[in-house]
Amino acid sequence: MKKNKAMIFWFSLPSLLCLLIMFVYPVCRTVLMSFFKVESVTAGLSDWGFYGIGNYSKIFGSQTFRTAMGNMLLIWLVGGVITLVLAMLMAVVITSGIRGKKFFRAAIYMPNIISAVALATMWIQYIFNYDYGLLNEMVKVFGGDKIKWLGSDMKFWSMVAAFIFGSVGYYMLIYISGIEGIPLDFFEAATLDGAGKVKQFTHITLPLLKGVIKTSITFWSINATTFFLWTKMFSPIDTEEATIVPVVYLYDTVFGGKGIVTRDAGAGAAVGVVLTVIIIIVYVITQKLFKSGDLEY
Repeated sequence: MKKNKAMIFWFSLPSLLCLLIMFVYPVCRTVLMSFFKVESVTAGLSDWGFYGIGNYSKIFGSQTFRTAMGNMLLIWLVGGVITLVLAMLMAVVITSGIRGKKFFRAAIYMPNIISAVALATMWIQYIFNYDYGLLNEMVKVFGGDKIKWLGSDMKFWSMVAAFIFGSVGYYMLIYISGIEGIPLDFFEAATLDGAGKVKQFTHITLPLLKGVIKTSITFWSINATTFFLWTKMFSPIDTEEATIVPVVYLYDTVFGGKGIVTRDAGAGAAVGVVLTVIIIIVYVITQKLFKSGDLEY
């Protein structure tokens, strides 16, 4: 018995050390750093100056940070509702027994296979382009005037639309796996009782997908708070108010950016802590709102 315990310990030790070094230590250091005045991420502890909640006061007092938080909230709420509803709709349609199920599933998921950089470039160059973009060509067909989709007033929603396009397929597969896990007996019994497709969805499918919905909301919240690459693709030169999000604000604060002369790793750490707390809050709320709907056999 002792030999087995020793073997388990030595086999687990490398993974445990990796977890401590690559995850626990950076998290603890970031939380601690958020309460200190630190200029560089690599600065030694001797260069840290205690600042209390000064970093938090600084970021919440910044109009740029508040704008970034507002943009992130819109991405999370509006983008999340559209993405998850579309993903659910497509999952229900595909699992309803339509012909070409495999083709449609692969076609909808395909944007997730493509690099996010390539996908964003495609939207910027071939969909939203003012001179020859697909959307403006469609507008011209209907006799309208060209629209500056990448103008300051439209850029944010153009970015969100492109992000949604690249995300729907991922969440669709999550919902498909959940729907396919529901026994067919439930639907057959409902059909015999005279329940139509809509009633079957609202009374069987939706209640039994609560666990999947919780997972999807959690994943989407993480994606919304770590929204970085798409912002950089739509604003490649300078950070713009129309596309800035907290992670970009964090990056500019720590490494320097437009209008930022002094780097502040402490304030950047505070941003990271705030985003982590937001994800935890969303997770706890979803756990409360969506009670377990898993089947018991």
